[in-house]
Amino acid sequence: MAAPLELSCWGGGWGLPSVHSESLVVMAYAKFSGAPLKVNIIDNTWRGSRGDVPVLTSENNIVSQPAKILNFLRKQKYNADYELSAKQGADTLAYIALLEEKLLPAVLHTFWVESDNYFTVTKPWFASRIPFPLSLILPGRMSKGALTRILLTRGEPPFYHLREVEAQIYRDAKECLNLLSNRLGTSQFFFGDTPSTLDAYVFGFLAPLYKVRFPKVQLQEHLKQLSNLCRFCDDILNSYFRLSLEDG
Repeated sequence: MAAPLELSCWGGGWGLPSVHSESLVVMAYAKFSGAPLKVNIIDNTWRGSRGDVPVLTSENNIVSQPAKILNFLRKQKYNADYELSAKQGADTLAYIALLEEKLLPAVLHTFWVESDNYFTVTKPWFASRIPFPLSLILPGRMSKGALTRILLTRGEPPFYHLREVEAQIYRDAKECLNLLSNRLGTSQFFFGDTPSTLDAYVFGFLAPLYKVRFPKVQLQEHLKQLSNLCRFCDDILNSYFRLSLEDG
């Protein structure tokens, strides 16, 4: 009998199983590949580290970071990509790199750096799931970490020309969304009728942007104009997560 697989991740809201992009990537891939994950939602009783979420535990293995977790699941024979051609596999890697370079900085900025969003939505949501007194410290630390990650991704040293960086990351993100929309077209998934790793990444990055209700919605408004990407997110939520959301 295979060792149980347990995923520790941030929980959901706004109709999502998780509001955290990297947690969502893993949750979606597990659904697509049939991996039987036991999901442990982090709340204010959680005693583990929150720095590396999501974390997959299986017997003596502890794995963090979506790419490493997905590789671990593939080694356990849970593979959502077995029908892909070599070219489609190469395209998957290229698009994931594009998402992480061009879209992720704007997603992080929307949640963690844009002050109205951070103080009215992100900080209260995460603080309510972290025990006191860590709840006073950790959201700010996560915000600083997001800002550093954004600036490093843009090739700028921390706290250097932030306003210029902000304008550029939103331009890049909108171009990336347009590219994804054109690539998806009228297909159900990015490589036809079966979801794969790329679909898990796109869903994980887009769904929180699409569903979480923020006061500042610059990127969200652009995404909502791309109806096929919105339909893509809704279809995955309805097909793969509806029962778990209803149970929750």
